[in-house]
Amino acid sequence: MSTPFPASDRPDGRPEVPTPPGGAPLRVNPARRAAATSTPTHLPIVDETSAGGLVLRAESEHPGDFSAAVLLRRNRTGRLEWCLPKGHLEGRETPQEAAIREIREETGIRGSIQAELGVIDYWFTGEDRRVHKVVHHYLLRAEGGHLTVENDPDGEAEDALWVRVDELSERLSYPNEQRLAASALDLLESSRNLRDALRADAFPTERPDLP
Repeated sequence: MSTPFPASDRPDGRPEVPTPPGGAPLRVNPARRAAATSTPTHLPIVDETSAGGLVLRAESEHPGDFSAAVLLRRNRTGRLEWCLPKGHLEGRETPQEAAIREIREETGIRGSIQAELGVIDYWFTGEDRRVHKVVHHYLLRAEGGHLTVENDPDGEAEDALWVRVDELSERLSYPNEQRLAASALDLLESSRNLRDALRADAFPTERPDLP
C-alpha cells in the first residue's frame, strides 16, 4: 500500500515535512530551501528498507483472542505515539530476518513469522536527500521472552504493551499502521489454520494494565 506525504508549511512560516509512520517530522532549513529554489538542483534519491510487524500471543483467559506487542514512543514534539516495532535491515539480512530481530530488540519478545501482512511504501524529503522508504510487515507468533523496551538499541521507546488485535486500529497513531492492523484482524477471522498456528505452544506472559 502507498500513501503520499505532500509537503506543507507551518503557521509560523517554517516549512515542514509531515511525519512518516513511526517517526518525527523532518525539519527543513529555510535558508537551504530558498537557495535550492533560486538555483534548481536535483536531490539525490536514497532507498531505505525496514521490516517489522505484529507479534501476537493467544490470551489464556480468552482462547479465541490475540494481543500484539505495541510500542509507545515520544516524538520530537513531545507527543506520545503508538507504533508497531520495526527497523532497518542490517548487513545481508532478509526482511523476514530483520523483522524477527527488530521485534525482539524493541519489545523483548521472540517470534516466528506465520504470514506476510503488507508493505508500506512512501517518500519523504530531508535537507539534502529524498528518501524512498519501504517497510515490510509480517504477522508473527510469540514464542518466548519478556515484554520490555530495555534492550532497544536506539532507546527510542518509552514502553511496550500488549494490545488486543481488535483494539489496534483505535490505538495506533498512523493510518497506514491502522490499516495493517485491520488486515491482521481479517486474516485471523478468515483463517482457522492461522489461529491454530498462533495458539500452538503458547507461552504464559504477564499482561500489563493498559493506560
